[in-house]
Amino acid sequence: MVTATQDSGSAASVYAALNASSSSAGKNSSVTSTANTQDRFLKLLVTQMKNQDPLNPMDNAQVTSQMAQLSTVTGIDKLNAALAALNSSMSLGQATSASSMIGRGALVAGTSLHLSGGQAIGGLELTQPADSLTVTIKDSTGAVVQTMNLGAQSVGVLPLAWDGKTDTGATAADGAYSISAQAVLSGNKSAVTTLSYGTVNAVTPGTTGATLNVGQLGNFALSAIKQVL
Repeated sequence: MVTATQDSGSAASVYAALNASSSSAGKNSSVTSTANTQDRFLKLLVTQMKNQDPLNPMDNAQVTSQMAQLSTVTGIDKLNAALAALNSSMSLGQATSASSMIGRGALVAGTSLHLSGGQAIGGLELTQPADSLTVTIKDSTGAVVQTMNLGAQSVGVLPLAWDGKTDTGATAADGAYSISAQAVLSGNKSAVTTLSYGTVNAVTPGTTGATLNVGQLGNFALSAIKQVL
């Protein structure tokens, strides 16, 4: 189990600085847009009133309708600005929270398993319980080196540790391996997802949420992290 941690204070301040300018720009843009809309409407209304036919003046209902339309447009602009500010705030909060994961191990969907110094970590995710669960570890050539019978398991994430021993009792060489799993429930196959282990190296905030870099495994959305170890 990985126990390394890293202070997230400096990272949080960086995220705050990055998002502050973006948030401010968005608000200023929205305010300018609303002001321009109102200004154009008032100019148009005044022009219409100045050039109206004295014998056929503008209908009060028409003026009221135009005012209502302006009010609707203004309301929509304000709503969009509020939603943008809320989204920015949520993204910042998510990124700041995720920054505490930097330097820690995480399990994400994958089939890779890395053996180093007689230690390898992986995992399994079951969306249904299993009466029996079997894990197969293969080397880079596809040859089976270890088969684990884990018995009955309940729904959830199950971390998996391999000491590098093969089915024959020999010690496997350090390097890249792959895992697969088969779960059985009431005589039928049950859903199971294999998980790979990596270290979170960086967190990148974005409009759709925080993205975590998990070493060689790649980049993952925060929601894709199944467990932090």
